[in-house]
Amino acid sequence: MEYRKLGNSGFKVSAVTYGNWLTHASQVENDRAHACVRAALDAGITTFDTADVYANTAAETVLGDALRGERRESLEIFTKVYFPTGPMGPNDTGLSRKHIMDSIDGSLSRLQTDYVDLYQAHRYDHETPLQETMQAFADIVRQGKALYIGVSEWDAEQLRAGHELARELGFQLVSNQPQYSALWRVIEEKVVPTSEELGMSQVVWSPMAQGVLSGKYKPGQPVPEGSRATDEKGGQKMIERWMRDEVLTAVQKLQPVADGLDITMAQLAIAWVLQNPNVATAIIGASKPEQIAPSAEISGLELSEDVMTTIDEALADVIERDPALTESPKQRLV
Repeated sequence: MEYRKLGNSGFKVSAVTYGNWLTHASQVENDRAHACVRAALDAGITTFDTADVYANTAAETVLGDALRGERRESLEIFTKVYFPTGPMGPNDTGLSRKHIMDSIDGSLSRLQTDYVDLYQAHRYDHETPLQETMQAFADIVRQGKALYIGVSEWDAEQLRAGHELARELGFQLVSNQPQYSALWRVIEEKVVPTSEELGMSQVVWSPMAQGVLSGKYKPGQPVPEGSRATDEKGGQKMIERWMRDEVLTAVQKLQPVADGLDITMAQLAIAWVLQNPNVATAIIGASKPEQIAPSAEISGLELSEDVMTTIDEALADVIERDPALTESPKQRLV
């Protein structure tokens, strides 16, 4: 497993992270979830990403149970705060000081740990002064409840403002967690250059574009039973933007590229994301333990310029690049 530094800190994470969005306490029974975590550890993955909102806090509980007994110092555990949790009252969401302080304690209890390695603002909160949010994060770092602070899906201007306040308060933002794949490149024009300037890394989610880049969805054919495209709990809605014949046809052009490298299309998708030097780690999910090792094995594979160009040409007409699509809700959900 390759390890990469997170931002300009000295903190290293595995290049492939195991995440439990849409799986633990939702699509996957607890016994299988525990088996997936064990498979991740066996594959050399030591970095785990979750969030309090996943399965309304239950996913954190499952991850905490699955990691019980592991040497804490050998793990990197990430979680997030912003979206509604609990009974979803007026203070059960956002990045107010109250919600952040309540949420970190809840997350630590469910994860069965005294601290998280990275605590992330799951979205930007337009209803809370940024100074209030950053002060709360600073206090959490000083209390030792989080070692590093990151954000998720913040645009370039928000990153710059948050980074400046964090420095004034004596800590640093080390990462941003955006959606990023060969199909979804909205961070490349503004977010990545700004992050490089500020010394922040990307912790990317959905490197396989919700599974579309695995090639399992074929144009003009029914979707496979049990796939994310059939998941009415959330996966189906997330993937629908890619379930167009023109996208699926373009993706199929990547099969010869993967075959030429003797890897799968899913491995090609992860390797592509990791070619970006600003990406510290790519988050993978799994509903079966056997899905994990192949994704971890691709860590460290370098794609040639010719391969990268071929991928660009194959997907050219269906790539989304609009930087305006990097945004957070203007109003909280509750």
